[in-house]
Amino acid sequence: MASNVNPTVRRRRLGQELRRLRELKGMTAEEVAERLLVSQSKISRLENGRRSISQRDVRDLCGVYEVEDHRIVDSLMQMAKDSRQQGWWHAYSVYIGLETDAASLRVYDPQVVPGLLQTRQYAESLIAGALPETAPTDVEKRVNVRLRRQERVKATENPLRLWVVIDEAALRRRVGDKQLMIDQLEFLIDQSQLPHVTVQVLPFSMGAHPGINGQYAILEFPDASDSSVVYIEGVTSDLYLEKANDVQKYSVMYEHLRAQALNVDQTREFITKVAKEYADGTAG
Repeated sequence: MASNVNPTVRRRRLGQELRRLRELKGMTAEEVAERLLVSQSKISRLENGRRSISQRDVRDLCGVYEVEDHRIVDSLMQMAKDSRQQGWWHAYSVYIGLETDAASLRVYDPQVVPGLLQTRQYAESLIAGALPETAPTDVEKRVNVRLRRQERVKATENPLRLWVVIDEAALRRRVGDKQLMIDQLEFLIDQSQLPHVTVQVLPFSMGAHPGINGQYAILEFPDASDSSVVYIEGVTSDLYLEKANDVQKYSVMYEHLRAQALNVDQTREFITKVAKEYADGTAG
């Protein structure tokens, strides 16, 4: 397994292979769980890469599926061993691990500037306001993680292809003082000049639109064997959608958002206008 593939993606690949073996055997997840005296949820989490997979898990599952080719078993066992390595993001979220290995990312955010395009000051003020009971040291840790994630956008080689659609509300929601917002909007314009970054604003004048229900992101990976993932952030838990039909629905919805949003040049003009309003004291 290539060393530049992170453990989160390895788990997904291994889970997909284990699901394929189960389906070839004609067994349901419930039947496998009953054979191994484990919960069905464990089998599901192993197959969707949401749970760390041990070599013992692989051995037991291959036994149930009657895999006789030792080369296949050995390969899966090695994948399990590799998948248990920990990247720098392991203490934070599965999402960051996926984002780290993604080739492209499409984001829609109706409330705030997306994390990959935030300044340090904006991130600090946003996190402190969103999590008022969080200690300052923990706020700082979260900010540093957010800035670490931005390294993929700033990379000179193989940068993350980023496409962002932001609702006008995200520009007009004052986070911190007006100078902080001016700096953030100017930074947003600067980042939009990068050849691999596209920023579009969805103005209030567009009315109801397909993203009205909230924020989501679509991650796509360089290896064709890795299915795309739709990520929806929650308050207490996050949602990951990987079924082709689900990903397709969100992709179509994103295309509608892009079509309804201002184009790239109009977006820069619009952001510049809002920044001027903050400077004049007429915004927020």
